[in-house]
Amino acid sequence: MRRREFMAFVGGTAVAWPLRGRAQQAALPVVGVVSGQSPHSDARNATAFYKGLSEAGYIDGQNVTVEYHWVEGHYDRLPGVMADLVRRQVAVIATTGNQAAALAAKAATATIPIVFAVGQDPVKLGLVASLARPGGNATGVNDFLGEVDAKRLRLLQDMVPKAARVAVLVNPANVASADVTLQGTQEAAAATGVQLQILNATTIAEIDAAFASFARERPDALFVAADSFFSSRAVQFITLTARDRLPAAYHLRDFVIAGGLMSYGVDLAAIGHEVGVYTGKILRGAKPADLPVQQSTKFNFAINLQTARALGIEVPSGLLSIADEVIE
Repeated sequence: MRRREFMAFVGGTAVAWPLRGRAQQAALPVVGVVSGQSPHSDARNATAFYKGLSEAGYIDGQNVTVEYHWVEGHYDRLPGVMADLVRRQVAVIATTGNQAAALAAKAATATIPIVFAVGQDPVKLGLVASLARPGGNATGVNDFLGEVDAKRLRLLQDMVPKAARVAVLVNPANVASADVTLQGTQEAAAATGVQLQILNATTIAEIDAAFASFARERPDALFVAADSFFSSRAVQFITLTARDRLPAAYHLRDFVIAGGLMSYGVDLAAIGHEVGVYTGKILRGAKPADLPVQQSTKFNFAINLQTARALGIEVPSGLLSIADEVIE
């Protein structure tokens, strides 16, 4: 999805990026931002990106043109989006929190600067030569998805200590993210003895089908993988887990605000901000090869006590004491 007008509501405040004419766009450097999410689910991240960009001295519409492209979980669209950005020789390609987009950008160009946010080691992904000195046309942020997934599963077990079987839902279309999630959760499960029930979903209908399968083999809890498509389906997940009275753990606080039981993950706004700052630095002349890959240090653990009460879960005081956010 590609739009020139996007209205996001963050914390009750409306943020608008208005329509601009082609003549003005042509006169300014263009930054192509590619997100796996939808405009709505990506609103906080987008706002943070613009803030970081402005702190680096760049204001959309004044001295830079920012084009947002949302593929809304349709990862097969990424090569086409990247090919268009490369054909038009944009100044920077930024991918916010999606490994599939970062890999598609790297496959599309070895010259246009890329600023990424990925959950797996970017060296292993082939995006950079090293964290300290990337050495190519890409740099960005590593958000430690694998380590975060392992801890999120342990927190879910602490929340629901009687959970002997946990369903893990991944999106196989997002290969890199799915692989890391499976590795992280399987290692954590092996250490604690919990049994994992692996399920796949790449479409809205397949999410519904996964929940329908619980009638035959019901898990004690659900672990939803960090995935841009899943992020755009928060209402669907909250509705289905409430219907089935199923405790679930997510990677974003947005799910908890919408009514999910708990979340643990990176602060996407902080990551979006860092991607914006790095994009601005590159526009000022910095080389991606010389900008070290940043590593996430901000994580968020959120609990919805209303949902816990509805599920008959008494949240341990130890979890309440370490939660960053508790929704009453």
